[in-house]
Amino acid sequence: MTNGLPANAHALENGLIEIARKAGAAIMEIYKTDFEVRSKDDASPVTEADEAAEAIILPGLHALTPNVKIVSEESAAAGDIPDVSTETDFFWLVDPLDGTKEFIKRNGEFTVNIALIAKGVPVMGVVYAPALEKLYFGGPDGAKLIENDTDPKTTAITVRPMPKDGIVVVGSRSHGDPEAMKAFLGDLKVREMRPAGSSLKLCLIAQGEADLYPRLGRTMEWDIGAGHAVLAAAGGVVENMDGRPFVYGKGDFANPYFVARSPSVPVTYQN
Repeated sequence: MTNGLPANAHALENGLIEIARKAGAAIMEIYKTDFEVRSKDDASPVTEADEAAEAIILPGLHALTPNVKIVSEESAAAGDIPDVSTETDFFWLVDPLDGTKEFIKRNGEFTVNIALIAKGVPVMGVVYAPALEKLYFGGPDGAKLIENDTDPKTTAITVRPMPKDGIVVVGSRSHGDPEAMKAFLGDLKVREMRPAGSSLKLCLIAQGEADLYPRLGRTMEWDIGAGHAVLAAAGGVVENMDGRPFVYGKGDFANPYFVARSPSVPVTYQN
């Protein structure tokens, strides 16, 4: 690899997983306390856990890949945004605590998200849910789930074929428009609508527990980059609502509406 990345992809994977686990441990220490909730300029919530995790992740990534730029949610909110684009060879995309609302609700469905973007495409990513003791990783060699922090069990994961008895559709636990979702699904046979927090929605498709995630609302690139990397490594796709490939490094880092799915699930895109 170039641009300051380790030549050994295995070393990069191990380093990335270690950074995510350290950030998750810091989050869990704060999770046990009576933490304070503040509002950012866009009215979204932030806690000291978001900041503590970022304070671990950024130096860790700098040490792992000294010459690779980093775009991270909390730094971006403070105005620290490096110049990257869809043409940039490599950059890290970080959400130190994805699902802050789930963290505040204490339902466990929050994650540490770190993705490596190459020319607009997520090529490696880790999604770590410390309260659930689940770590998802996606890279050139495929996707896997590591469960149980003290006695880890690793399982290779892939998307599943479309179930004959109906698909499982995942949606946001804290956001969403039921009527818009119903209109998008149209005549698809749906067996279950399953709410889930944070980027775990993409990971559920990656591990074959769900089939489709239409996102008909606002998200930012750091919200889904790592989950996209896991899903792509598991054989899934993330696309714009017109079927075009989804890219990263857009000027404002804001996402259009999108759909994440197993390729066996047919959808009708808007022109």
